[in-house]
Amino acid sequence: MKAIVTVMLKPGVLDPQGRAIGHALETLGFDGIGDVRAGKIIELELAETDAGKAKAAAEAMADKLLANTVIESYRVEVV
Repeated sequence: MKAIVTVMLKPGVLDPQGRAIGHALETLGFDGIGDVRAGKIIELELAETDAGKAKAAAEAMADKLLANTVIESYRVEVV
């Protein structure tokens, strides 16, 4: 079973990478760019066959390692 963990900076946390991406897009001629936030997506292939247990395991992984929960939030989707 596959779990997808999406990690993003929490609102209010400065995002210099997102700001640099937004500036680069404007430099390339893309108009109307508002706030840009950068994050990461982590795909986990899990041996678990129960969706609920797979989600719980992926959430535990995100809490302990994949996300810095002081400044980042995460979302887990099991597919």
